[in-house]
Amino acid sequence: MPDPLSPHTLTTIADLEALYGQPGETSTVKEVARITPQYRAYIEASPFASLATAGPEGLDCSPRGDKPGFVRVHDEKTLMLPDRRGNNRIDSLRNIVSDPRVALLFLIPGVGNTLRVNGRARISVEPELLDSFAVEDKAPRSVMVMTVDAVYFQCARALVRSELWNPARHIDPKSLPSAGQILAALSHDRVGGETYDREWSGRAAKTMW
Repeated sequence: MPDPLSPHTLTTIADLEALYGQPGETSTVKEVARITPQYRAYIEASPFASLATAGPEGLDCSPRGDKPGFVRVHDEKTLMLPDRRGNNRIDSLRNIVSDPRVALLFLIPGVGNTLRVNGRARISVEPELLDSFAVEDKAPRSVMVMTVDAVYFQCARALVRSELWNPARHIDPKSLPSAGQILAALSHDRVGGETYDREWSGRAAKTMW
């Protein structure tokens, strides 16, 4: 492994800027401190976002997904994200309570550009707000209310290189270890296994919201 203290390791901002130079105007003019009509269209079309947080217990980046528009644009400075049912680890929520800084990366199937939103968040359990996000009469347990600091789109190079939306590049899930197999291996067969994999889809369907 390369020595992190070698002369080939960049350790200052000046080193980075000397290597990469300055960004062009198209890389800077796209960043604004509010949700413009153009950026709102991306948010409302997206069924998936990654949520990044930081806190005393460490970093977290977790997937969030629902029907397009699941992240609500309350106004040009405010986004609202319901916390749907999951594994109850609440890693992201723990971080937000300790450190309000958050970032969202929105993806839209078939679209190369992604949308990045940085800001600060709080966790709300206001009853009327929770009820407004109910699906099939099931409200989320909390809602992340995000104040927007920066919004900008990311060009399509990463998705073009990865061919993320190319069906011909999709991987057969059976070629990878299943969730049940991973759990069984890590727990010495206490949990997981074939039963977990067989029952997961039915269990998930009953607990989606």
